[in-house]
Amino acid sequence: MPTPSGTSNDVRPAFSLAGRVAVVTGAAGLLGRQHCRALADAGATVVATDLDAAAAADVERQMKQEGRTGVRGVAADITDPASVTELRDAVLRADDRLDVLINNAALNERVEAPDGAAADTRFEQFPVERFRRMLDVNVTGTFLCCQILGAEMARRRSGSIVNIASTYGHVAPDQRLYRRPDGTQTFWKSAGYPASKGAVLAFTRFLAAYWADRGVRVNSLSPGGVGHGGQDESFVEAYAQRTPMRRMAEAHEYRGAIVFLASDASSYMTGADLTVDGGWTAW
Repeated sequence: MPTPSGTSNDVRPAFSLAGRVAVVTGAAGLLGRQHCRALADAGATVVATDLDAAAAADVERQMKQEGRTGVRGVAADITDPASVTELRDAVLRADDRLDVLINNAALNERVEAPDGAAADTRFEQFPVERFRRMLDVNVTGTFLCCQILGAEMARRRSGSIVNIASTYGHVAPDQRLYRRPDGTQTFWKSAGYPASKGAVLAFTRFLAAYWADRGVRVNSLSPGGVGHGGQDESFVEAYAQRTPMRRMAEAHEYRGAIVFLASDASSYMTGADLTVDGGWTAW
């Protein structure tokens, strides 16, 4: 990792990602697009990766429309070692370097899911196949991207990895949030998501210690709930009342945390989790 210049009183250069190349997985999602924006605005060339090639291309199109020309979409299946290897090779062919990895891709049931999946989210009925799939994407996918892409950073003795965890990796889901005002409930946050995000936190600490002498920093970011269209008003209100800041996050409010963790501004930070949740885990 580049040694920060400690003689200047100006902290702003430490946040710059100019000349660096960043890979963002799950780039087509709500927060994935925001991560791409944040890194690009800090000066990085961004490889926006998603399982769906059309979705990855859409991220590139949207970013270019917004004036962020250094973002390109590349499809990859993070649960497939061959696909992740192809992604690494494509990045190195185009840019000959890899400096930042944001492991953002994840499966997460949504209370507003339109596909009827909520019917079997209660623990007693939760399908083991869905549990395994969630672990495969959220944990194995993070493992493979670190193993294949991160190893290139370790070989070059420089890099920053940010694994996206969750407040539900720290505390249990509050199932009361999903209860309707009339007392009925058809959705429960499953065991799969918190179990997988807890594993991401443990894996982050493992890899930070493992690669500490190879110049690769590994940290995690635990976001709280993000408000967006389609959420039930009673859920949004319940979440706000459960949060000290009395509101859900806006999607753009994680941009600063991503740039901080990716850049030299966090040069003495590894194996740590940055929790940005409006105080959710403080209670």
